[in-house]
Amino acid sequence: MLLSDKLLKAGVVGAGGAGFPTHVKADSTVEFVLANGAECEPLIHKDVELMKKYPNEIVEGMKMMLQVTNAKKGYFGIKSKNTEAVEVISDQLNGTNISFTFLGDFYPSGDEYELVYEATKKLIPPGGIPLDIGCVVNNVESLFNIYKATNDIPVTDKFLTIAGEINNPMTFWAPIGTSFRDLIEHAGGSTIDEYAIFVGGLMMGELTFDTERVVTKTTAGIILLPKDHYMVSRMDRSPADMNRIGKSACDQCNYCTELCPRYLLGYDVQPHKVMRTLEFTTTGKEVWNQFADLCCECGICSLYACPEDLYPREACQQSKVEMRSNNIKFEQVKPLKVHPIKEGRKIPLKQLRKKLNVDQYDTPTPFMESSPQPEIVKILLKQHVGKSAVQKVSVGDKVKKGDTIGEISEGDLGVNVHSSIDGTVTFANSDYIEIKR
Repeated sequence: MLLSDKLLKAGVVGAGGAGFPTHVKADSTVEFVLANGAECEPLIHKDVELMKKYPNEIVEGMKMMLQVTNAKKGYFGIKSKNTEAVEVISDQLNGTNISFTFLGDFYPSGDEYELVYEATKKLIPPGGIPLDIGCVVNNVESLFNIYKATNDIPVTDKFLTIAGEINNPMTFWAPIGTSFRDLIEHAGGSTIDEYAIFVGGLMMGELTFDTERVVTKTTAGIILLPKDHYMVSRMDRSPADMNRIGKSACDQCNYCTELCPRYLLGYDVQPHKVMRTLEFTTTGKEVWNQFADLCCECGICSLYACPEDLYPREACQQSKVEMRSNNIKFEQVKPLKVHPIKEGRKIPLKQLRKKLNVDQYDTPTPFMESSPQPEIVKILLKQHVGKSAVQKVSVGDKVKKGDTIGEISEGDLGVNVHSSIDGTVTFANSDYIEIKR
């Protein structure tokens, strides 16, 4: 069986981002394969712990990708500060065509545009993907899952970090479909009664108060913060309030643009111009929306650069939605050229943590062998880019861990979905499958 078929069958997707099906990348022919172990979200340390624990499996997965894509060279992107991970990965690279790309402790060094440029000095075309310049990028957990898929082991568990207001900050494997409530209990419970949860990270993650939300294939971790924390009160505003504040206060200082990592790489992203869509009531959106189209939504503009704590990222998100609803696509005409002082405008992660007022939570999150043992898991049939998997089980069915419970239709973009525990199906529809141990 081809590796791409094994990856589709095993349900392997990008574990560090939106969940793009990995089998598509394995079907391509490229010049370079890049391993992304940068992990730049504040307080999330799961990739570092994974590299320290499973260096052989990760590098073997990378070697498989190099082989099937006919790539001539591999680059392993990792922060130089993570010396223990560097050491154990280095032991696995002897005799391979893989070398390190060492990264500084900056945000967002894990952005694939940034990583591709640092490793190859190539720039992805505006609006493009790494494949456009002969590159494939995989998160280190995806590479671990590639290795497992070759041994016919599907993706049933997620490696994640839990941090913040938690008694035992840690990193561990959790069955997919485990509730956040069960994760919190497994880590000794919260240190406070009233908390909010950031899913996936403070910068690009999502704020929720719902402990019944569940782990998916793309959950990097959860961070608990007090309900009255600056980040919670800031992110819990409605879009209407964000727009009202921006309309009244933006003075077009352009700090958001000058510190934008995509702008510094040469892409025509200008959040300060997008903010003008809030200020012109009768015209302007058609003119200014276009400068949001290449935004990566990293959050630097809103959470670090703006001296008035406004919401340029959120304005960019709205602008992109408006452009797509009107079938408008931005075409960059200016030459793609890296800003001459890009290196001087990198955002140190330590400084970012201070700005977010979370430096006190930057504690070790060591890997723990024990995993949560939830009585019930709720497994979503769409945890990836593309179409939802089609339900393959019914209420009352007995399933084993690793059994296929959702299958992607032939020709559709997506992957299969599997049971993460042994048990009985107690609910099943086109959205999710619930299994009781």
